[in-house]
Amino acid sequence: MTASVSSPMPEAAAAPDAASPTVRCDMKSMIALTRGPIDYQALTEAVRRPHCGAVAVFLGTVRDLTGDQATAYLEYEAYVPMAEQKLAEIVAEAQRRWPLGGVAVMHRLGRLAIGEVSVAVAVSAPHRGEAFAACRYIMDTIKAVVPIWKKEIGPDGRGEWVHPSGAGTMREPPRPLAASASEPASPQ
Repeated sequence: MTASVSSPMPEAAAAPDAASPTVRCDMKSMIALTRGPIDYQALTEAVRRPHCGAVAVFLGTVRDLTGDQATAYLEYEAYVPMAEQKLAEIVAEAQRRWPLGGVAVMHRLGRLAIGEVSVAVAVSAPHRGEAFAACRYIMDTIKAVVPIWKKEIGPDGRGEWVHPSGAGTMREPPRPLAASASEPASPQ
């Protein structure tokens, strides 16, 4: 199941079932983690604004080969509270840096087949340079700092968790440490 998105951005909604995304949004941005397919066409339409002449969209898709290793499918896992917080910070920083009309970021969790969209970033801006720059900044920063881990599963069923920054592999994704009520747990 996919979130229905229309312009202007829908009000925030939380969906308890695993197939529905957890959505955080306001009139200018939407952030969602979902176990269901990403409707990137709806995200594109959601960020369009009359005063914006450019919409830039990035889609990350599951490929069948990483380096010289065949991939059968991917699994994504996240430390959701911190991932949502980091995504919101990234979007806020992009909105501070560029005159954006709308921003939508959606990332998949769970098992994904070859060819499926794993992440979508859509931004609108008055001009293409601003839209391209903001879209790239958002995606590059997601890869560097958001606690979402990817496990690449080969045809033999074996796999390795890949660090979000591409800095290495691990057998299992890091687990958050217990935190006090006022402090979010760190994923590392």
